[in-house]
Amino acid sequence: MNHKTLTENPKLSLVQIINMSVGFFGIQFGWDLQRANMGRIYENLGANADQVPLLFLAAPLTGLIVQPIIGYLSDKTWHPHWGRRRPYFFIGALISSIALIFMPHSSTLWMAAGLLWVLDVFGNIAMEPFRAFVTDKLPDSQVNRGFIMQSLMIGLGGSVASSLPWVMNNIFHLTNTASPGNIPENVKFSFYLGAFFFFAAVLYTVLTTKEYPPSSKAETTSESKGLGSGLREIFHALANMPKRMRVVSLVQFFTWPGLFLMWFYYTTAVAVNVFGGKDASDPVYAHGADFGSLTLAYYSVVTFLFALLLPKIADLLGRKTTHALCLLCGALGLISVAWVHDKNMLYLCMTGVGIAWASILSMPYAMLSGSLPKDKVGIYMGIFNFFIVLPEIIASLGFGWLMKNVLHNDRLLAVQLGGALMILAAVICYVFVREPKRTDEVLANRLEVEEGRSV
Repeated sequence: MNHKTLTENPKLSLVQIINMSVGFFGIQFGWDLQRANMGRIYENLGANADQVPLLFLAAPLTGLIVQPIIGYLSDKTWHPHWGRRRPYFFIGALISSIALIFMPHSSTLWMAAGLLWVLDVFGNIAMEPFRAFVTDKLPDSQVNRGFIMQSLMIGLGGSVASSLPWVMNNIFHLTNTASPGNIPENVKFSFYLGAFFFFAAVLYTVLTTKEYPPSSKAETTSESKGLGSGLREIFHALANMPKRMRVVSLVQFFTWPGLFLMWFYYTTAVAVNVFGGKDASDPVYAHGADFGSLTLAYYSVVTFLFALLLPKIADLLGRKTTHALCLLCGALGLISVAWVHDKNMLYLCMTGVGIAWASILSMPYAMLSGSLPKDKVGIYMGIFNFFIVLPEIIASLGFGWLMKNVLHNDRLLAVQLGGALMILAAVICYVFVREPKRTDEVLANRLEVEEGRSV
């Protein structure tokens, strides 16, 4: 990390830090809205439980290509008025919001899957450059405050978005059931609000922030922007990943399937296994799915509160130990859903998931941040996300067969398997990640902990 570059940035006021973080409220709003509801939408449109993973396939396949390219392009972009990262914020948010509006009007499974693909691609276009945005703008003395503010926005966006179907049904009395092939009214209006908040929050950040010009004209020359040059640079970076990044990437590879299986199946598992609902037209099923979404909102609140404590805990225990323990908390939370007999016990399960999610949002990036060259942060963040989307691709291609032939379409077992994979990730993290031990690196380690970036 180039600490000199960070210290050359002027300090920003609290209002300016809030302004540059508001966009993440909208982005996280869109992510959590689709994460909490897509499994339910697919089942409303007639999907069996073993078909759900395949319906998520197009999005990660495209993300595998889009993420490093957008990272590379945002590193090389500069416009005197729009800056470097903000054009990608705006375009991604605009098209993602349109997809959110159309999503609850899907008439077929493939229409819903196609809109999810659009939402995921352009959501990544909006989100990917945000990873470098805080590093671009803040001096090292304010990095901690910047990422805590980002965590606040992530927690607020996720909690509001996940709770919306419950709010729409219980407060605004919109129906939460629909005939086969249709989407309930409470889900429809949740997506409309999601489109508004996604676009409005990102637009606010675009209009209220400015960016610093690149330190060297060579960074944005037309030659360096060429597609061939860009692809060569991406593949070179992939082949020459820092050693620490390789190990942390393996941790990510086994962490994220647990999250994907939760997002695929948790709300429907609550509806069927905990509440005893039969299908999407059953009021008991609908009530259970709404309550499952509400508990997902709760884990976002836990994430925000725990994120405030995470830098101090990591400073005391070390990054890898902290992350391993947090992953174990998340694993216990997912596995223990099977032990629930009182629906309110789900809040305790989601407390563990919230602790894990706070660490997943920051600690992997803290563990690798010091090993990344400053002028290639965008590329390496895109490559690092390979190890998020690859597990989703593998799950989408292979988990349907496993779900049908081994788990017999038991959604709850799928959620528990996700917890088991998190345990494996925790073991890899604790055993194989090597942390610097020299005294002169203690301050650098602490800074890296406090620079946790959102995924």
